[in-house]
Amino acid sequence: MSTGNEGLPTAAAEPPLQRALTTPLLFFFILGDVLGAGVYVLVGQIAADSGGAVWVPLIVALLLALLTAASYAELATKYPRAGGASHYATRAFGPAVGFVAGFCMLAAGVVSVAALARGFGGEYLSAFVTLPVASVAVVFLAALALLNARGIKESTRANVVATVIEVGGLVVIVVLGAWLLLRGEGDPGRLTQLGTPEKGVVPAVLSGSVLAYYSFVGFETSVNVAEETRNPRRSYPRALFSALAAAGVVYVLVGIAASAAVPTDKLAESSGPLLEVVKAAGGVPTWLFSAVALIAVANGALLTGIMSSRLAYGMARDGLLPAGLTKVLPGRRTPWVAIAATTALAMLLALTGSVAELASTLVLLLLVVFLIVNTAVIVLRRDPGESDHFRAPTALPVLGLISCVVLATRIEAEVWLRGLAVLGGGVVLAAIAATRRGKAVGRRQGEAAGTKRGKAAGANGSDEAPGAGVADRSRPSVSEEGS
Repeated sequence: MSTGNEGLPTAAAEPPLQRALTTPLLFFFILGDVLGAGVYVLVGQIAADSGGAVWVPLIVALLLALLTAASYAELATKYPRAGGASHYATRAFGPAVGFVAGFCMLAAGVVSVAALARGFGGEYLSAFVTLPVASVAVVFLAALALLNARGIKESTRANVVATVIEVGGLVVIVVLGAWLLLRGEGDPGRLTQLGTPEKGVVPAVLSGSVLAYYSFVGFETSVNVAEETRNPRRSYPRALFSALAAAGVVYVLVGIAASAAVPTDKLAESSGPLLEVVKAAGGVPTWLFSAVALIAVANGALLTGIMSSRLAYGMARDGLLPAGLTKVLPGRRTPWVAIAATTALAMLLALTGSVAELASTLVLLLLVVFLIVNTAVIVLRRDPGESDHFRAPTALPVLGLISCVVLATRIEAEVWLRGLAVLGGGVVLAAIAATRRGKAVGRRQGEAAGTKRGKAAGANGSDEAPGAGVADRSRPSVSEEGS
């Protein structure tokens, strides 16, 4: 096992990423990524699985997410580097596992961005104008890439504005739900209905919690900007836990408002459950929520794009991807090659239309990453890392690991087949990357040993040229022959 970077190949020196993120900016980064666009369709799906008491699986999912979040908080403050889960896994288990973790995160991120790009050009945009989805997706991704390359500060400031709008729209839903109840048109009794005719209470809670758990996913992307945070050991835990708590409160209130305002069967059948609340309450134009949804989609794609590019940059710096991905814009200090590469892949997926087939594997890929991260926390306890880092109670990563296994058992067989295919590709690429990495380490160590032999020969009065020990490493030096 490796617990450090000793002997690992590094890419050519590049300017460090700019430390521009403050605690508030990081808070909004995480909150915006967690809320995302999924909240606009999530409540109906949870209601279909769990019944009217949608707030129960939402709270369960929040508690499960906090377990893995604690592991991320420890590792992000212990090793504040852009590689995130890939870097942690490399330290704990070596480059092969590090590559698998990074590959899963990268695959999930790129597919997610592509899916959001197609979503941006779909039904939400058609409320204003009808354009070809593929063309909109390409232009949309190019614009996000330019904003990403301009700078982390500019990107996160845009995220703050978008997140405020997202939260504002969700607050409107909560207010409209309360207004319906005050008018006597809602039914608060639905909030205690847990379970469906097909499922008992416990299976219903588990099924709903799986869906709700994915709504809290997004916090893991923030570790990839820890290197761009001014004081990650202080800022990251505060921003992470407060953002998850805020998202949990918003989710629970929205779930209560929607379930009390709209009949459960109608909520479950709707592809836009929050829009049903708007229609039931009246007084608010429906196009307004299409605009808010577009902002939510764009914000989610921007944040996931930032994560993907920083992850690719970090993996390249650790020698797991081509070194060219570590190139940074001199003035902006953003990883422009990594941004261009991940954007190009997202464009390809958006154009080919394969996103729908791959999107369902995202959850499985992330559970694999979370499993590795929770295990890495325990393994890396032997390494002191950065001083004064956050330390999670040992029980939390253990429970987080167990929660990943439990949630994985709820994944459908079809998703497992697609996910295993992606994981198989990652394992093959990991083996290739590990082999190349091992050869690079061997060359570096051989050169270093040859240099030492050459210096030793010169110090003992050898007639050899100073570089002879390096040029001919198969022949022992004079000092070695004399020993």
